[in-house]
Amino acid sequence: MKILAVFALAASAALAQPFPLEELISLAHSGPNAPGLKERITKTLGARGGNAVWGQDYLFVTSAPEAVTISIDNQPAGPMARIEGTSLWMLLTKMRTGATHSFQYYSAGRPLGDRGDAVGYNPDSYQKPGVPKGKVTGKRTIVSRIYDGMTSDYWVYASPGVDPSVPAPLMVWQDGQGLPGEFSRMRLFTVTENLIQQKLLPPMVHVMIAPGQSPQGKAMRSVEYDTVSDRYARFLMEEVLPEVEKSYKLRPDGYSRAIAGESSGGICAFSVAWFLPEKFSRVHSAVGSFTSIQWRPQEKLEGGNVYPFKVRKEAKRNIRVWLSDGMDDLENEHGSWPMQNIQMANSLKRQEYDFHFRFGTAAHGGAQASLDLPESLAWLWRDYDPAKTSQEYQMDPAEKEKPFFRVTISNRDAQ
Repeated sequence: MKILAVFALAASAALAQPFPLEELISLAHSGPNAPGLKERITKTLGARGGNAVWGQDYLFVTSAPEAVTISIDNQPAGPMARIEGTSLWMLLTKMRTGATHSFQYYSAGRPLGDRGDAVGYNPDSYQKPGVPKGKVTGKRTIVSRIYDGMTSDYWVYASPGVDPSVPAPLMVWQDGQGLPGEFSRMRLFTVTENLIQQKLLPPMVHVMIAPGQSPQGKAMRSVEYDTVSDRYARFLMEEVLPEVEKSYKLRPDGYSRAIAGESSGGICAFSVAWFLPEKFSRVHSAVGSFTSIQWRPQEKLEGGNVYPFKVRKEAKRNIRVWLSDGMDDLENEHGSWPMQNIQMANSLKRQEYDFHFRFGTAAHGGAQASLDLPESLAWLWRDYDPAKTSQEYQMDPAEKEKPFFRVTISNRDAQ
């Protein structure tokens, strides 16, 4: 009994240990001269800083030789404090949660780096006591025949409730290298575990795959993700998933499979479901690059810019789609990310797809997707029934009654 009591106390103490970001924020409350603050920032955020959020506490840290100011949500810039003995500058402030907050650093009268977005996470993005944890593998590597010797790294996460011998629902994530680990911005594992505990998600396997590299050292991300073809879908089906199934059995029906990504990974997710809806019927696309990045007219290759028109004019696929973007997303030679995502939403609406469109204020990146993740995953997997292998997706009647999305110019006068 004494041994059991000691074990119980040790387990209780382990559960009570604060999350590293919480520890960092707590230390930052003691001010820029707090002993060990620099080391904690370097360990948690990196040598040049970053931003961390815990509840309503937002910590901003950056590196510069001269004094730094910060503008948050387009408000006048205010001073940051130097962390003693370093070139790091910090601001700890309280802001509301459930939103993204833009920020821009300035030094020596000029912008310092690109504008960023901090995420005011919702409660289900935080670890909760008593919620079982899943398991994630170490990095694995695959050599592709479909992509002529390309190597790709991937990780496999099995949520609580997954039995390796029983076929499980699946979700594949592009740019998966950023998802494992305790400092993942998306907090995918935590959100998954919390939603499973609430029975808003089925127990599932996440496969997180990084962009590949050719034998010559060429980055293959855009070729894989932005090309409008079934090649990447075949890579998943014929090469990646058979390797995963050596460890975990997967359900083969598209009803039990989702695919997700951001930016080029977002259009990639849509492409996989577009070409293979019977294998992947749930799509999670954030800041999707529905633009002309891989448009090669001389080679008769379509670019992602055609998707809004494909959706309107080609046969309807039986897929469910969560789209998100922000009004400050990219505008460059390949196209307009905000306008193309609005076009995609209107095309999906016109054809009466089962879709949801979240349009926020963030720039290009994962801030909006990270904020929305508890809601978006619950929406994408709503009414999932493990006894079924198919479902005819229908547009929500409430969405059917709403108008098409329209654009208002907000940052300048109309000419």
